Amino acid sequence: MLNLFGRSKRFCDGVTRRSFLKIGGLGLGGLALPDLLRAEAASGIRKSHKAIIMVYLPGGPPHQDTFDLKLDAPSEIRGEFKGIQTNVPGLQICEHLPRMARIMDKVTVIRSMADARDEHTDFMCLTGRTRNGEPPGGWPTFGSLISKVQGPVTPAIPPFMGLEPRMKHTPYNASGPGFLGVSHRSFRPEGDCKSDMVLNGITLDRLGDRRGLLKNFDQLRRDLDASGLMTGLDTFNEQAFGMMTSSQLLRALDFTQEDPRVLERYGKGDARIHGDAAPMLNEQFLVARRLVEAGARAVTVAYGFWDYHGNNFGNARNDLPLLDQGLSALIEDLHARGLDKDVSVVVWGEFGRSPVINKDAGRDHWPRVSCALLAGGGMRHGQVIGATDRLGGEPTERPVRFGEVFATLYHTLGIDVSKASVEDLTGRPQFLVPEGCAPMNELV
Repeated sequence: MLNLFGRSKRFCDGVTRRSFLKIGGLGLGGLALPDLLRAEAASGIRKSHKAIIMVYLPGGPPHQDTFDLKLDAPSEIRGEFKGIQTNVPGLQICEHLPRMARIMDKVTVIRSMADARDEHTDFMCLTGRTRNGEPPGGWPTFGSLISKVQGPVTPAIPPFMGLEPRMKHTPYNASGPGFLGVSHRSFRPEGDCKSDMVLNGITLDRLGDRRGLLKNFDQLRRDLDASGLMTGLDTFNEQAFGMMTSSQLLRALDFTQEDPRVLERYGKGDARIHGDAAPMLNEQFLVARRLVEAGARAVTVAYGFWDYHGNNFGNARNDLPLLDQGLSALIEDLHARGLDKDVSVVVWGEFGRSPVINKDAGRDHWPRVSCALLAGGGMRHGQVIGATDRLGGEPTERPVRFGEVFATLYHTLGIDVSKASVEDLTGRPQFLVPEGCAPMNELV
């Protein structure tokens, strides 16, 4: 880790600016960012830039009250919401999602996600796997795998960006780089910690002095290794310092530079932390778009708190319009900017909700079936995949695994999941998706 000391000023969680400037983990002993850049060069990464934006809905949204309405079910199942017609013939969604209804030709609804677990965690949504049979170090998230397999588009932008906060319910942040290690962990510019990327009080001359120390240390290592294996370090450290001193990432995060009409279209959402999860910051959808434009390959967003054990319909009346505005703006924006063939969007939670409305007017956990939304990525859209029974409790057509969705998303990046693998800590090759998962023929 590179320590850049400056004026003492407090920021996130009481840590002082005198502590660290943390970007990529560049230091004397562990050269995480240069290692990542070196891995890119060694793997012959493709130059085309495809990307994935994942919107995680912590807590599990009610599928029966959003994209899989059961209007013919008894009242204790059906609930309070009406359906509205979308621009896809025969497809109705919740009345509180009118903006999404107008663009459903750009979206695919999967109504039959069928292998969730009754666990409040982001793990399956970000890895496509359960923890059963994990290798040493654990399964990596999709963004970590993309970082490993494809590397950065540009040294100034980390390939994997995580916009989600550290949530109070820690399993909502359970997923990580696993056996791939910290060099492939998401870079998280959380809240005011964005200022951590500004070299306040640090002159380029002083940074140059630090570079001199690193050069001397590397020279010592070269003296100990006359085989020439260390000669490639200069280029990668130059790239790492390029990221450290570049303002490209900070510019991408500064959404205030957008046209006011774009800002108005996305809206602000709700900055309050919902439940024990996340705020509903619509600006994060815009930042995600800006990051993939700047060069990020994977961006994750956590949005709200959807664990409606009580007051399901009151909560949904407040939350669905915010999601409706932010998500529809993102999808329309990608199309308007010509990014819809290159950038995939996936939206889901860890499970669905129970068909029967409980005594507290809520819906309880229901891992047997849930919904997912897909957009962009050059996939075929304007369709519904799968179906559930009359009560919305069991899949009746085309059960879909999380791993199949990930196989499809990797396919949109140009990664062949039947061939691509990464080595775990024991040196054993591990495929990117669980056995039997392939890209979905309905989409590609």
